[in-house]
Amino acid sequence: MGQSAFQAAAAAARARRDALHAGERRGVHLSPARLCLAHPRAFARRVISGFRANQGMLLAGAVAYYALLSIVPLLILTVIALSHVLPEAEVLETVGRYLAWVVPSRSQSKAVVGELAAFLAHKEVVGWLLLVTMLFFSSLAFTVLENAMSVIFIHRVAHRKRPLLASLVLPYVYILCLAVGLLVVTIVAGGLVELGSRTIDFLGHHWSLDRFSRMLLYLVGFGGEIVLLTSVYLVMPVGKLAVRHALIGAVAAALLWEITRHVLLWYYATLSQVTVVYGSLTTAIVVLLSLELGATLLLLGAQVISEYERLMHHGGRPPEADLVVH
Repeated sequence: MGQSAFQAAAAAARARRDALHAGERRGVHLSPARLCLAHPRAFARRVISGFRANQGMLLAGAVAYYALLSIVPLLILTVIALSHVLPEAEVLETVGRYLAWVVPSRSQSKAVVGELAAFLAHKEVVGWLLLVTMLFFSSLAFTVLENAMSVIFIHRVAHRKRPLLASLVLPYVYILCLAVGLLVVTIVAGGLVELGSRTIDFLGHHWSLDRFSRMLLYLVGFGGEIVLLTSVYLVMPVGKLAVRHALIGAVAAALLWEITRHVLLWYYATLSQVTVVYGSLTTAIVVLLSLELGATLLLLGAQVISEYERLMHHGGRPPEADLVVH
């Protein structure tokens, strides 16, 4: 039974291969999307091979290191700016809720929020020099990420380059956009939290909206994650990228991060001895590990887009023979 099923699958694969070759001989080629769907394992192998050839893990390590330097100054600047519009407690609650998406360890994400709250309690000591310094460190991660994207999308850099002024201004414009996005998310999340405190009374029955509110908060976080990743793929690489292609990479990276995040949550809650090993360095180590994994998946999503673009440039023909499943 198992052998016959295997033979049937092999025959189906050979039929798809023969149909592809027959189409090429007639001058008919599959679209890149259909080619990826027809041979998903081969496309995945191309993505992983390209990621390794581009030293993806090394690039992710560099992005994670500079993100560790940038995350606290960035959060401080954002919270200080938004505290002039919204109550500090509401802003900190939103930051803590969605920081847990980046740092899955609840205790360590709370520690970061605690440091933010302590800084806000003495924000009057922030002078212009400290403000400019924090702004500079906040931009480092975006600069390194732009350089990493140029390696992934090397086929674009070979034809066009971004002006120096645009590269210098881009991180600060992106920081401003992130602050505006956090403002919108804070307002929406505040409304959803308020919704969760209410109940529906009908025919003597009472239904709490707390579970519905939590589900909407999760969807807001997941949707915001996809929008953020899409914006990264649209802005950071050189040249113009189709929104559809950026969305493909963003959804792939977001789904992989959701799986990774839940695995990390389980690990930190059950098996982790990181506090025993690293002691006072625990928060830095946990944040760095989370940023390393997140940067890896972010660049892996970029590699998906890059390989898809290469398929498009070949007019639906596989650029290499390994895209045909034998």
